[in-house]
Amino acid sequence: MAGTDSSLKIELRPTPAIILCEPQLGENIGTAARAMANFGLWDLRLVRPRDGWPNERAVAAASRADHVINQVRVFETLEAAIADLSLVYATTARSRDMQKTVLGPNEASANLHSHISNGRGAGLLFGRERWGLLNEEVALADAIVTLPVEPAFASLNIAQAVLLMSYEWRRHSDLGTQLPFSDNMAEVAPREELVGLFGHLEATLDESGFFTTPDKRPTMVNNLRTMLERGKFTSQEIRTLRGVISSIDRRHLRHNSNRQKPQKEGEE
Repeated sequence: MAGTDSSLKIELRPTPAIILCEPQLGENIGTAARAMANFGLWDLRLVRPRDGWPNERAVAAASRADHVINQVRVFETLEAAIADLSLVYATTARSRDMQKTVLGPNEASANLHSHISNGRGAGLLFGRERWGLLNEEVALADAIVTLPVEPAFASLNIAQAVLLMSYEWRRHSDLGTQLPFSDNMAEVAPREELVGLFGHLEATLDESGFFTTPDKRPTMVNNLRTMLERGKFTSQEIRTLRGVISSIDRRHLRHNSNRQKPQKEGEE
């Protein structure tokens, strides 16, 4: 989905840290960074990435999410990666043989938002591409977050999981209801312009003989007006429609004029 406005300044607001434990592919790191950037997250932490850091493939896959890539921090242990966080959730699609609160993405994101709004640090743990998080890593978390996936095919790509949780975070923030370019929609035309369209169309239909049954005319007019009102047309759209009607009207008048021309003497 294209639409990035590079003229806008990126603001690094307080958000959850995203911690990837032993990520194997640079492409997954990069696409996770891109997913974070899409929804305003920027704090990406890597625990022992297999191919080291920096990683050219990650940079390429991040698709210019430079403000995330440039601030990546690498840690040797998970304990070090989460040392400054007072709330940590582990994401997993597998049942764990331990007593841990299990949250859905909606509740987890609401908790994260409340926690961070109070000036405290929080983060989300994501596991390896092949087997996810280890039990000892999940044990370090305050709770488990899982998604309502299809049980028969529950495994998610890391970037997909990061994208979903980043979206949920954004949805609970004060920016969550702001859709891009939604304020650019043109205003609906004033009612008097719509009434003018009604009159123009109805006069043309009268002239063309559209209303063949006089007693049905009121009902047909009401139906036409209802359909047109439902369009919520802009002023420009109404002008265009009236131009179309005028063009049809002129053609009808020319046609009638040609049919009614008197024959000259001697013409058959």
